[in-house]
Amino acid sequence: MPFIPHTERDVAEMLEAIGIEALDDLFDEIPAGLKLGAFAELPPALGEAQVTRLMLERAEADGRYLNFCGAGAYEHFVPAAVWQIVIRGELYSAYTPYQAEASQGTLQLMYEYQSMICALTAMEVANAGLYDGASALGEAVLMAVRCHGGGAETRRRVLVPRAVHPAYRAVARTLTRPQGIELIEVPFDPGSGRTDLQALEAIDTAGCAALVIPQPNYFGVLEDADALCRFARSRGLLAIGLVNPMAAALLKPPGEWEGGGADIAVGDGQPLGLPLSGGGPYFGFMTCRQALVRQLPGRLAGATVDRDGRRGFALTLQAREQHIRRAKATSNICTNQGLAVAAATVYMALLGPEGLRRVAGRCHANARRLARLLEAVPGVERLFDAPVFHELALRLAAPAAEVLRALEAQGILGGVELVPDYPELGNGLLVCATETKEEEDLRRFADNLERILGKRIKPPPCAMKT
Repeated sequence: MPFIPHTERDVAEMLEAIGIEALDDLFDEIPAGLKLGAFAELPPALGEAQVTRLMLERAEADGRYLNFCGAGAYEHFVPAAVWQIVIRGELYSAYTPYQAEASQGTLQLMYEYQSMICALTAMEVANAGLYDGASALGEAVLMAVRCHGGGAETRRRVLVPRAVHPAYRAVARTLTRPQGIELIEVPFDPGSGRTDLQALEAIDTAGCAALVIPQPNYFGVLEDADALCRFARSRGLLAIGLVNPMAAALLKPPGEWEGGGADIAVGDGQPLGLPLSGGGPYFGFMTCRQALVRQLPGRLAGATVDRDGRRGFALTLQAREQHIRRAKATSNICTNQGLAVAAATVYMALLGPEGLRRVAGRCHANARRLARLLEAVPGVERLFDAPVFHELALRLAAPAAEVLRALEAQGILGGVELVPDYPELGNGLLVCATETKEEEDLRRFADNLERILGKRIKPPPCAMKT
């Protein structure tokens, strides 16, 4: 679909037709104090060559860092073929195709994406994608409440472990609070970093609709997902799996957790072929059991045959406000992350199940190697003793923010500080090692960390001379 911008004459004709003089008149309801006005930091208009030069200069100024940050945004190797295919014009859109007869390629890609996500998570149905993992969790909470009836007096509480990504909890709270849904935080065990099962057992679950089960959790720790899923079943709660799709290639998928498996599984698809590029775009995936499909937000592509017996594809479920009354809609999702979903589909197709397992296995092996190297550094200790996937939480003998600044000066992004979200963890640091790291990278990180910590924890020389 070509993009054809409006000319000034087009705009003038449209404004005249609706009876206003300027485009700004369309936005006169927005208070002046909320309008940003011109962006003073932007340079003046440039030609293509000047823009290219400017962008190259900015990229060189950023430098090339050795990255050990994770916390929901993971650096993986993306085969060049992925984006060579995805940038083809017919896939270059985030919009849902509505003319099925003219959109068979996009619909087929969507159908294959859904099939692959279902296979990866061992779930029965997947939708065509959501904005990101955090909003997918919010939609899963809303869906769980609807599945329990959703009335004003019934089951409007959902248990969310504190070990769930802080940003995910914040987004879910923002999406669900206006509907009178309460998110109850479940503490984590300070020794293992896992969701505290004893504390969970003590919570009154009357009026609760679901339990969120992160796997792995924000600290990179592997939860006892089987036990959490069994707990949910025993209390009549829906089990919402919040999973890293790369980890799902190696671990027991949410659909196979004990107690009957997760009822809903969500997460962020960024690890599947999306590079780290200034914060996005990401996309959320969402799956569920077949019995819950009528409450699944978004849309599904299905396979069918025409009257001549030829295979074709069509949108088969699209519970959205454009087609039914908004108050009765399961979601207000209008645009999925089509381009990002396309990249994930190509990535999964290229690697296949065995390739994904190998990538996940190398991530885990690198994390274990990194843990051994860092634990040997004076002033570094593991915060939690439970097994991890490819991230681990550390406690440093010096303020993490200062250490990270020193590492950055050496070209190393040394992790994500935990203190802003978990003040009780002191100088906590979350580090990640994916399959992109080699032995020399891990040693470089450990050596620089040892040198920097050595300077900070070394007692100052005595001022008095003998």
